[in-house]
Amino acid sequence: MGVSRRHLAVAAAGLLAAACAGPGQTGGGGTGGGTAGAAFTPSGSASASALASSGVPVTPASPASSAPTAATPGTGSPAPSPIASAGRGEGAVSVMALNGYAEWGGVDPKVKWVGTFEQDTGCKVSLRYYDPAQPEKPGDFDPSSFDVVSATPVVGGRLIDERKVAPLNTELLGDYDQIPARLRDLPSVTRDDQVYGVPYLWGTNEVLYDSGKVRPGGPEAIFTDKGPVMFRDSPLTLADAALVLKGRGADIKDPFDLTPAQLAAAAALFEPGTPGRRLYWSNPIEVVQGFAARTVRLAQGTPYHLDVLKRGHRPVKAVGDRPVTGWADSWMVSSSAAHPSCAYQWLDYTSTADVQRKASAWMGFAPANPGACTGRARRICADYHVGEARAFKGVVFATRPPGYDQWIDRWSRIAPR
Repeated sequence: MGVSRRHLAVAAAGLLAAACAGPGQTGGGGTGGGTAGAAFTPSGSASASALASSGVPVTPASPASSAPTAATPGTGSPAPSPIASAGRGEGAVSVMALNGYAEWGGVDPKVKWVGTFEQDTGCKVSLRYYDPAQPEKPGDFDPSSFDVVSATPVVGGRLIDERKVAPLNTELLGDYDQIPARLRDLPSVTRDDQVYGVPYLWGTNEVLYDSGKVRPGGPEAIFTDKGPVMFRDSPLTLADAALVLKGRGADIKDPFDLTPAQLAAAAALFEPGTPGRRLYWSNPIEVVQGFAARTVRLAQGTPYHLDVLKRGHRPVKAVGDRPVTGWADSWMVSSSAAHPSCAYQWLDYTSTADVQRKASAWMGFAPANPGACTGRARRICADYHVGEARAFKGVVFATRPPGYDQWIDRWSRIAPR
């Protein structure tokens, strides 16, 4: 999940205050951006401590009684058909979001786009948050409890598998074609020639290093260095290990689709060395802290992390080798949406350049719509090379791995909570 300017400056102990005067969030692929597992937090908060300090309101979702009376979709049931037209709107929409993906101005009065949507459409937003780092449980994401959801690749894959989100009629979305085909066609948002998600924000995971302490020969150095080194605390970090194995000659076609033997080999790269030499971050601030205090030699981070640290005059560089892993988060519509017309209006609104510009600048992730790359998002787009041919070159975007429970189990042994 994202972290506000205020929190980032405090975490960096003032060293990066000037660097943080730009975008409002540090990016990080292991949380809001995307690659951890997820479960709905019943309280409706993404993080109790984060919300307590930010004052974000949690409004109740639309009551289940307002949902259609059809049986709850589940694995094995046929997928619903896309709607033919959006209609005028029902006057309300229930939004379930990753923290920072739908802002109303409560954290920062200048950071808001929910209110504009309500004014433009007449659809009153009922907003709740969920934590993608929480363990998955049966019954999570009851499709009658939300109309739209911002989904990580892992969450989205689960919702598609369980028939909890509906295929989309993208002709009803005015800016959909502005999103590059590379993102529109990702397996995390498509299935059986149907589109289930509209890409919103995306990012890549890279190996960063303190150039005053180490000269890594490639991304595998984070596994071989004496440390301290820092990894994302996410089961999908196993895919980064799989890419290293592939670079060594292993027959791995997709690092997010591993055989049991390949998964075991990837996990073996994390075998513990000297205690305290391998660290696991769950909050993106920890990457900034580690390099600012010069207590880590290498860490998994994002291009935005690198930009913030450079502006803070830290001697941090990125291993430039590709392939690298990445992720794209998207908006999806519930298969039992009580307010489908307003849901489509929300998808149409959040795919615009204006909204994605604000979200990108706030979160430190790249916008899916390249038209957003102006104003405060310009620097973020430069970090990720948005609109350039090399933006997606060598990026292996995350999907929900087959047998994801095995990934969770493996990771729980590597980085126990």
